[in-house]
Amino acid sequence: MSGYTTGEIAKLCSVTVRTVQYYDTRGILTPSSLSEGGRRLYSEQDLEKMKMICFLRELGLSINDIGKVLSDEEPEKVIAVLLEEQEKILRSDIEEQQQKLDKTLRFRKELDKLQDFTPESVIDIVGTMNKRKELRRVRRNMILMALPITAVEYTTLLLWVFKGIWLPFVIGMIAVLAALPFMVKYYNDRTAYICPRCRKAFAASVVKVTFAMHTPNTRRLRCPECGQKSWCVETVREEAVNNG
Repeated sequence: MSGYTTGEIAKLCSVTVRTVQYYDTRGILTPSSLSEGGRRLYSEQDLEKMKMICFLRELGLSINDIGKVLSDEEPEKVIAVLLEEQEKILRSDIEEQQQKLDKTLRFRKELDKLQDFTPESVIDIVGTMNKRKELRRVRRNMILMALPITAVEYTTLLLWVFKGIWLPFVIGMIAVLAALPFMVKYYNDRTAYICPRCRKAFAASVVKVTFAMHTPNTRRLRCPECGQKSWCVETVREEAVNNG
């Protein structure tokens, strides 16, 4: 018998047997063969694919989103860009922490010379914003803007259902519909997309971004540079970082 059993591949990838079986039922990771007794057997390629699925899960992609990425004509290119972006994030974190450590050590040496301390030197400890932080900030702002909208929707809907008062719901929905374009424009003005094929970063129109299929980290768009439509990786625009 050659190949990995369900239990073996689960152990190697630090997941449960039920998780491996679930991926099989979803068609994301199907065994390459079956033993004479009908047991699932996974190949080395299956093992590498499972490791990649686990990595994509760590990035926050759902099972449906992973299925979409893997169903792309060239999924390895989409994943390659995701890996590059993750590497940039990790390197940026290391660099930022190193800068903080260096500044902290310098400040410790300056304790005997307090006259040299300035507000600017203290503020510098925080460091400069990197792309990852800016993208998180943009997404956090979107959530904060969405919270009151969601509250209005549910509150007025419950008022209609249980009290029969429908007018606040109508007014609330009008307000919600009026606010949505501004939210979408805010987000779109601060984000860009990296084509996995030509590696060019580009901005997309509000209409294209709104109606494109998407995952938490990618969106299916046509690249204006190479003309190919694929799962492009979301990033933050340079000007958004520079403007803070």
